[in-house]
Amino acid sequence: MSSTAPSATAPTPTAPQTSPLVMRIIGACALAHLINDLIQSVLPSIYPMLKANYGLSFTQVGLITLTFQITASLLQPWIGFYTDRHPKPALLPLGMVCTLVGILMLSVVGSFPMILLASALIGIGSSTFHPETSRVARLASGGRYGLAQSTFQVGGNAGSAFGPLLAAAIIIPFGQTHVAWFGVVALFAIGVQYGISRWYREHLNLFKLKGGREATHGLSRRRVTWALVVLALLVFSKYFYMSSFTSYFTFYLIEKFHLSVASSQLHLFLFLGAVAAGTFFGGPIGDRIGRKAVIWFSILGVAPFTLALPYVDLFWTTVLSVIIGFILASAFSAIVVFAQELVPGNVGMIAGVFFGLMFGFGGIGAALLGHVADIRGIEYVYTLCSFLPLFGVLTVLLPSTKRA
Repeated sequence: MSSTAPSATAPTPTAPQTSPLVMRIIGACALAHLINDLIQSVLPSIYPMLKANYGLSFTQVGLITLTFQITASLLQPWIGFYTDRHPKPALLPLGMVCTLVGILMLSVVGSFPMILLASALIGIGSSTFHPETSRVARLASGGRYGLAQSTFQVGGNAGSAFGPLLAAAIIIPFGQTHVAWFGVVALFAIGVQYGISRWYREHLNLFKLKGGREATHGLSRRRVTWALVVLALLVFSKYFYMSSFTSYFTFYLIEKFHLSVASSQLHLFLFLGAVAAGTFFGGPIGDRIGRKAVIWFSILGVAPFTLALPYVDLFWTTVLSVIIGFILASAFSAIVVFAQELVPGNVGMIAGVFFGLMFGFGGIGAALLGHVADIRGIEYVYTLCSFLPLFGVLTVLLPSTKRA
């Protein structure tokens, strides 16, 4: 009896401590991501107002996105690489402080160069936020990495969806100075990030134990490198296409269907809401049926709908945009976790690389597509981008990451 008692009672103290702790921290990470991306989404939401107020071309609008996305992407892999080896919990609230400064500056700037500077500061805040908070969500996952990553990511997608609605209600009717109200939300986010950083600091030993630097997939370094290149190309096709929506969908609806700015923002909200829902379901489904299957469905599976979008009326544009957002969004969590399984022990670096690619490709896409829109018109952009999901055929080149 005495020999069996310890084994029977050993799990009991762990279960109540682990389960609520995981949910609380993952939820806090998702909330922080929601606020971070809500603030960031204010920038593209007020593009029509900035374009009218400052007489900007589509190319200049694209340059604003490029500035934000490039600063948001360049630092992320390096921050992730460094903090994989030297965790810095204090970076969590500090990144949000930078975002706060950027959003307050955006409310008072009066020239195109200053708009670019404010955008750059918001991007720097984002580059500190994503790799560290993504790592904390994985640390609190209890082994359900897809669920943790998708819950974290869906917070960001929900923030991106609500941003345009709040911008339409607060900024569009009352002017650029009302952007400052989003600084209040940033202050709240600093408090949330401070709470997460305290938990993270207390669990750094657990982080070191979970580093898992030994690969179990049995793939050669060359095979791993090639798989990461394929994943990067899939991220390119996904976010190059997504940038056509996040930066120019309102302009497309206004020009083609003569909608008002507020009505076009509502359609953008529906698209981004579908993105949030797709992200939420993509991670847990990947945990069950495999990441590769989710990537197949998400990127290649959306191609028939993107190809049809430029040729339909307003009703079907709305329907197809929701379908496209839902299907296309389900891949990102699967891609990040797939890459982390390929290169174990580098959770922050991989998160930084792929969030960086997401922002980088989105920014480059916005700049190039803005230039195309100036030359050929905004409707041509959607015809051109409709072929990008065909890159999904590259999924066939991905290896299996199951234990060798």
